Amino acid sequence: MLNVILVLVLCGAGAFFGGREGALAGALLAAMANLVWQRRALRHLVRWARNPELGQIPYGRGLWGDVFAALELRSRRHAEEVLALTQSTERFRLAAQALPAGVVILDNHRRIEWINVEAEASLGLDAAHDVGKPINHLLREPAFVEFLETSGQGGPLEFRTQRNPGHVLQMQLAPFAQGRLILLIRDITRLEKLATMRRDFVANVSHELKTPLTVTLGFLETAQDALGDAPPEEIASYLRTAIEQGGRMRCLIDDLLTLSGLETDAPPPLEESVSLGDLISEIKAETLALSAGKHTVVVAAANAPKLRGSSRELHSAFLNLATNAVRYTPEGGHIRIEWKNTSAGGEFCVSDTGLGIAEEHISRLTERFYRVDRGRSRSSGGTGLGLAIVKHILERHGGSLHIESQVGVGSVFCARFSAARIIH
Repeated sequence: MLNVILVLVLCGAGAFFGGREGALAGALLAAMANLVWQRRALRHLVRWARNPELGQIPYGRGLWGDVFAALELRSRRHAEEVLALTQSTERFRLAAQALPAGVVILDNHRRIEWINVEAEASLGLDAAHDVGKPINHLLREPAFVEFLETSGQGGPLEFRTQRNPGHVLQMQLAPFAQGRLILLIRDITRLEKLATMRRDFVANVSHELKTPLTVTLGFLETAQDALGDAPPEEIASYLRTAIEQGGRMRCLIDDLLTLSGLETDAPPPLEESVSLGDLISEIKAETLALSAGKHTVVVAAANAPKLRGSSRELHSAFLNLATNAVRYTPEGGHIRIEWKNTSAGGEFCVSDTGLGIAEEHISRLTERFYRVDRGRSRSSGGTGLGLAIVKHILERHGGSLHIESQVGVGSVFCARFSAARIIH
């Protein structure tokens, strides 16, 4: 519209003045029109520059068209670079979120700039509320404050925070850009428990082997010193005791090897169809032999089906339960071995009229070397590993161990199996 007006004005001016004056007036008016056009284009450029948006660049002709085209190209490239940078940043953020370790980025004032989900869980923090706050205001334990002040120069920190009780954390600090720090956090609770279990295991094995080894060596030395002086019967009794203690050490080592094989997550042996009726008959015979007529042993397994599993491992688990019943039931007591079909599957149970177990001990009976009464366990010949072996065998068969006991009344140990294991 402005162009049309300018043309009309120019034509009118030329007609009014005519000749040389008309040409001069026309040129002057053309220059003014060009200034108006340039100003209009410049105003559009300023308006766009205040709020630059791709696709909203003004339209222009001539030199302004070239300028606007260059701006549009530059703006488009900038938008593509910003998009690529945003996508790259998002990938890094997602990667940091997926790390199994906690990550916290701290600014030069030790305020939290960013925190991933693992760090939130480990430190008991909440990104929605805690980002922007100094981390030493949230974690006030002296060990952590000192670690933060030294920027972790003393090496990793093993740390327990009241915000996440019961967990042991390992922390490392790494400085980067402009005084910022990256705080890396690993939850090493499980590793600490394993280390404690390893120390306890070594201590327990050493203790368990030390006693029979000391007795064996003692009687062998006594027998050696008595040669030529003591009667043969006395020497023989010394050797019998040494052999018994040696057998006890052999049983302990056998149980340790069995338990080690079960705990290493080695693949279970090939499964087969195990006839529980036949297996329980074998358990009965071995239980009677161990009892030597000192107990009444009753077996009820008429409806025992077949079970999918390892015959060798199931025999070991069932015999352990029956052996414990014999060991901890006084002479004249009753032992019952039975199979029960249940709505959930089935269970092999051994009940006795033994001394019974107090409730506070029941949850710990499957721990290695745990004994309710150490003296009574050793005198009965137990290694303290039997129920730990039973537990691992049942877990490998998708089963579980259920224990009920009452002091002075007796105990019931049941190996429970799911319906998926039963073969009808």
